[in-house]
Amino acid sequence: MRILVTGASGFVGGRLKERARRRPALVMHGVGRRRLSIEHYSSRDLSQPFDLPFVPDVVIHAAARATPWAPLAAYQRDNVEATRQVIAFCKRHGLPRLVYVSSSSVYYRPEHQLGMREDSPIGPTFANDYAATKYAGELLVRAYPGESVIARPRAVFGPGDTVLFPRILAAAKAGRLPLFTTTGPPPIGDLIYVDTLADYLLEIATKTQVDDAYNLTNNEPVVMQDFLLDVFARLGLPAPRRRVSVRTAMAVAGATEAAYRWLRLAGEPPITRFGVGVFAWSKTFDVSRALADLGPPSVSLTDGVEAFVRWQRSQPT
Repeated sequence: MRILVTGASGFVGGRLKERARRRPALVMHGVGRRRLSIEHYSSRDLSQPFDLPFVPDVVIHAAARATPWAPLAAYQRDNVEATRQVIAFCKRHGLPRLVYVSSSSVYYRPEHQLGMREDSPIGPTFANDYAATKYAGELLVRAYPGESVIARPRAVFGPGDTVLFPRILAAAKAGRLPLFTTTGPPPIGDLIYVDTLADYLLEIATKTQVDDAYNLTNNEPVVMQDFLLDVFARLGLPAPRRRVSVRTAMAVAGATEAAYRWLRLAGEPPITRFGVGVFAWSKTFDVSRALADLGPPSVSLTDGVEAFVRWQRSQPT
């Protein structure tokens, strides 16, 4: 089977290529933004019409702008227009199965959400521009005349992570991360280790019969703040001591975001409502469909955390 992976120079796409090496029946070609001198890889701007010296049986579209803060035009280019061009490529090359790596954030509302299923309500408002444009990509994929599958992973982490943990660890090292306090039980959430996600995507790509959408997690919800404190302890980072209520943090984040927009400040705000939301509301997912069709997670959350901590310790300080 010939599989094309977009975003192959990134976090998830790179792990897909690594995990595919365990399956000798697969021939994989990657495409990404960065110019890399490696085999079976092409550098392309996916927001423009493109072609490749490779005709796939399956396309796993993992390329995206996944940062929580960026100009809307950048999200539109990298998450919507790029998806449009990938679909155009597929139409020119025999309508291969198209696996679209979306995001669990398309479901998010400013409230606790437990046991979300693939048919849980989505929109019409979204947590941020990233979530809105990932769902816009879903709508394009739904209209694709070939076979398509939408994957919605939750909180991907692991070696090579550039989105989830780097921001949290940087804030912890700088002493900017407080302990968030809430009324009621502490928020819980799902995560997925990157190799588990990669293996699930390869299952979706290669199985004869698959459904049209899958929520993907490690199926091991955790108390989010306790989980992070455990990671900090393993990395030798001091635990936060300052306590801030979620309500206060959300107000500060909203004001900070507004200032960045009005003043057109460069970079990413030090605090965002999306980031605070991780500690404000529980988000868990019903992954019965994935477990039945694709099997259990290939790497446990415990083993995934161990691998991530080992990798993080090896990074330059």
